[in-house]
Amino acid sequence: MSPRKGKALEGIRVLDFSRYIAGPYCCMLLADMGAEVIRVEPPGGSEDRNLGPFSPDGQALVYSLILQRNKKNITLNLRSPDSTELLERLVRKTDVLVHNFPPGTEEAKVLDYDTLRRLNKALIEAIITGFGQYGPYAQRTCFDSIAQAMSGAMSYTGFPGNPPTRAAVQYVDFATGLSAALGITIALLNRQKTGRGQLIDVSLFDVAFSFVAAAGVAAEYKLLGEVRRQIGNNSFYAYANSFKAKDGWVMVNVVGNSAWRRFCRALGRDGLATDPRFNDNLSRYLNRDHVHPIVAEWIKDKTVEEVIRVLEAARVPCGHIRDIAAIYGDPQVAARDMLVEIDQPGVGKVPMPGVTMKLSETPGSIDSPAVSLGEHNLEVYHHLLGLSEQQLARYRDRGII
Repeated sequence: MSPRKGKALEGIRVLDFSRYIAGPYCCMLLADMGAEVIRVEPPGGSEDRNLGPFSPDGQALVYSLILQRNKKNITLNLRSPDSTELLERLVRKTDVLVHNFPPGTEEAKVLDYDTLRRLNKALIEAIITGFGQYGPYAQRTCFDSIAQAMSGAMSYTGFPGNPPTRAAVQYVDFATGLSAALGITIALLNRQKTGRGQLIDVSLFDVAFSFVAAAGVAAEYKLLGEVRRQIGNNSFYAYANSFKAKDGWVMVNVVGNSAWRRFCRALGRDGLATDPRFNDNLSRYLNRDHVHPIVAEWIKDKTVEEVIRVLEAARVPCGHIRDIAAIYGDPQVAARDMLVEIDQPGVGKVPMPGVTMKLSETPGSIDSPAVSLGEHNLEVYHHLLGLSEQQLARYRDRGII
C-alpha cells in the first residue's frame, strides 16, 4: 500500500461563518483538500439547521451533516458586543474568513474586511451574497431560485407553453460555492507572492448570469436579435431530445456531422445523413421536429438497455434518464468514489458526494463526519487562543459562546 499523501491546503485555517449552501459548500471543498475549517455558529445554532430533509434523529441532512463534514465547530454570538475580543483573537490566527451576510446586516458590519485586515494584513475574506457588495441590488436578499429567475435562465427552461421552470438542483448555490473556493485558492497563491490578503466578492446573481452569458444567450440577443425561448429537452443549435423506450426514458445528444452520420446509420436511416434539411448542426436544430418522430418510432419498442447498446456501439452520446434509486448502484459512481457512506454518530451511514477533483499528488478525502454544535469550543478557545476554562465558562454563561 502506498503511503498516504498530504493535502494541498494543510496548514490553512478557515473561519466559516456562512449558512445554507454556497458558503458551507465552499468551505467543505476547502476542508476536503486539507484546510482546517472551523464553522462558527450562534450559541443556539444557525437557522439552516431547521431545513429538511432530516435524519431519523432530527438533524438536517444537508445543512448539518453533509456540508459540515471534515469541519470543526465552535459557537460565537456576533451580535454581542462582548464577542469582539474573541473574534479579534480568532482573526489574528486565521488565513481565510468566509461569510454570507448581506451588506448592512449587523453581522456583516462586525465582519467588515477593512476592519479585520487591520488585525491581520494577510487575511483573505470571501463574502458570498445574492448580488454582491455594490450595485443597486446589493442589499436585496436572494436564494438560488431567485438567481435562476433574474439571470434569465428560467425564462427558457421547460417546455413551450408551460410556466418558467427552475432547475431542481441548486446549481447556482453550488457553483457560487465553487467560484468562491477558486477565488480563495487564487488569493492564497497571490498571498504567497505578496504577503497580503484580499477581499473576494462573489454573488449568486453574478454566477448565474455568467452561465447564461457564457452560453451565448446575451450575444444571441445583441447580434442576432433572438430572445431564447423554451424548447423542452431539445438542445440549442444541435440535435437532442429525450425519448420513451419500453421501460424508461433515454436522452440523446448528437453534435457534429460525423456523429450525425453514425446516428442515422444506427437508426437504419442513412438517407437522413444526406438530406439537406439536416446537413449541419443548425439545420438539425431548426428542423428537429422532422427528426423526432423517426427517432421516437425507432426507440419505442426497445428497452433502454437495447437503445443504449446500439447507440453506444455507434459512439452516439446517450444516457438513461434515471432516478436516485437507479443511480445508487452505478458502477461508474463506485469506480470514481462519488458516493461515499460516512458513519455519523447517532444516525448511521450517511451517503454523501465524494471528492470531485482527483489530484494525483495531493488528493482530497473525507476524514471525519459532521460534528455537534460547539464541539470544538474547548480546543479552539482554550488550546488555540489560550483562554482558561474559567474564562470560557464566563463567556458561556453570558451567552457569548
